[in-house]
Amino acid sequence: MPLQWGTTDQAALHGVKILAYGGAGSGKTHMISTLPAPVIASAESGLLTLRKFQIPFAQIRTLMDIVEFYNWCKSSNEARQFASVGVDSLSEIAEVVLAHELKLAKDPRQAYGEIITKMLSLTRDFRDLPGKHVYISAKAEWSKDDVGRVMWQPMMPGSKLGNQLPYFFDEVFYAHTQEWEGKRYHVLQTQLSAQVVAKDRSGSLQPMEQPHLGQIINKILGA
Repeated sequence: MPLQWGTTDQAALHGVKILAYGGAGSGKTHMISTLPAPVIASAESGLLTLRKFQIPFAQIRTLMDIVEFYNWCKSSNEARQFASVGVDSLSEIAEVVLAHELKLAKDPRQAYGEIITKMLSLTRDFRDLPGKHVYISAKAEWSKDDVGRVMWQPMMPGSKLGNQLPYFFDEVFYAHTQEWEGKRYHVLQTQLSAQVVAKDRSGSLQPMEQPHLGQIINKILGA
């Protein structure tokens, strides 16, 4: 197969790919409403915060469900009407898929490793969806990074997977709340700190941003 060539200034044409993680009530799911023309892959719960919006979603209960949703996003004519894909949350979807598939497996231990490997492969596939913005949310947990620091990181089944997720994305945000003049606000931390894994490879964002993904995408694209 011949080499495929391009120029780095065209990278944004493939869409902005974002991973955001945080605790319960940090606004991860509600941020989907701020994406341009989104469609969602979701586990069975968690969408109540989006009840005021008419955003299409696919329920994910099995590994085949998430594979089918990805193939639909990539190849179907119907999916062309959506500018953004939300996966909410990857942690919960992985847990739901894992629980379902383990019930069917003859050897649960072997199946566990295979399912997690496939989920990671699918995460890469979603990240690489051409022509669409991709937003993947995840739960947060305290965990040790590769050099032994205890930090907030994305939560995934298994001991190593949460550590690996941030490497897949150029944009990794920590969703949480801050208090200002007696009021609490949702914010996104976009830069690494002593206790938080985060990064902004675009170089376009402030250390703390409002949780509006459409505005963040516009900043990154220079719109």
